[in-house]
Amino acid sequence: MTAHPHSDPPSPDLPTPDLPHGTVAMLAATALDGPLIRSLTHEFSRRGVVHSVELRQVPLAEGEEVSAVRWSVTLDDSDDSYGTQLAVSLLEDAAHQLPGPVTQTVLPAQRRAQLHAEDGRLMLLMDVDSTLIDQEVIELLARDAGREAEVAEVTERAMRGELDFAASLHQRVQTLAGLPRTVIDSTLAAITPTQGAPELLAELGRRGWPSYAVSGGFLQVLAPLAADLGLTGFHANDLAISPQGTLEGTVRGAVVDRAAKREYLEQWSASQGLLPRNVVAVGDGANDLDMLAAAGVGIAFCAKPALAEQADLVIDHRSFELISLALGMS
Repeated sequence: MTAHPHSDPPSPDLPTPDLPHGTVAMLAATALDGPLIRSLTHEFSRRGVVHSVELRQVPLAEGEEVSAVRWSVTLDDSDDSYGTQLAVSLLEDAAHQLPGPVTQTVLPAQRRAQLHAEDGRLMLLMDVDSTLIDQEVIELLARDAGREAEVAEVTERAMRGELDFAASLHQRVQTLAGLPRTVIDSTLAAITPTQGAPELLAELGRRGWPSYAVSGGFLQVLAPLAADLGLTGFHANDLAISPQGTLEGTVRGAVVDRAAKREYLEQWSASQGLLPRNVVAVGDGANDLDMLAAAGVGIAFCAKPALAEQADLVIDHRSFELISLALGMS
């Protein structure tokens, strides 16, 4: 398979663990009150050791924010040796007391230890549309054809797993036939990276940890985005463009479907001297199922139920800072 590297990865600058060894539990909501945080901390400490607890405000888009609290803990008297079941149960009970969307994650100590390679590295692999960026690129393109609503409906059904992804992509791309290639430029101008994504990717680059994006979208949009964000490599579908400079309504080559995303995970991790268990994969739709299943940690990000039900961690607020918190990073 052909990958599209952006730049050679820097030499690893390996940090010490961001949080002390242990299970990482996190809770995020519009508002978290002190008594609830103290109660959870007490329950954790009563059953083991609380290594650290911190509260921070996490920015979202358009000036909004959520409060996030996370603990690094070792729990002894729980349903398993890493305290996972107890931590999950405590956070679920707390979530029922909070209004609005609530993000709750538990990364077990064993899974966290296995995630990092012997040299300390891990690899981040992301879906793009509605994950790395806030938009669905094909819907932005279809807007210029006056068919955004039609394409959005098909996209939604495909991401829920109700339609074959490849067939639905061909159907949606056909609506773009005849558009001038300049719509790609206007689409690029409309794209916004998800809150916290540039900062997380910059931190991974500083550490020498590789980051990749694989997308059921289009190379013509992903390539400049990858360059701006400093990704190690990327791949997506290739829009066919006529010699006259118009979109032909087709893609060249094989469609990037859920099986292809898993293959790229395996290919890119091996190229870095890493195993699939050293990969954190982030996605939002059914097309990401195989990729998340193959990864050491699969994260459903503001995802459709079909993916959230299968993921290791589920984040329901649009901030990549919550990904770093859930992984135990600083």
